[in-house]
Amino acid sequence: MLTTRLKHLENQSEMKEVLEKNENVVICCGRMGPMCIPVYFEMESLQSQYTHVAFRDMDFDIPVATFIKNLPECANFMGLPFTVYFKKEKVVAATTSIQTRDQIVEILDREFGKPV
Repeated sequence: MLTTRLKHLENQSEMKEVLEKNENVVICCGRMGPMCIPVYFEMESLQSQYTHVAFRDMDFDIPVATFIKNLPECANFMGLPFTVYFKKEKVVAATTSIQTRDQIVEILDREFGKPV
């Protein structure tokens, strides 16, 4: 279990629900490791600004994570976390390994629009 302040996705029905009910979704799939924790931290701090985006995390080692691992956009990823950005249930961006706040904000602004 991940110990973040993000909402966790733990099964297929939760994954399906968040994608169907939210136009903009970011899922950070990883572990509590040194490359993942900074990304979780930035997502936690950004979710209050980007209220039009549903931020979620997912443990890399649970069965539903296969969905993220098998996305074509993640095929060549080597480092954790896998962070996937969905708009209307379609992947619009995906990153691997540690990301800075500026890198995350650039994708959020480009794909989902700046916060109001």
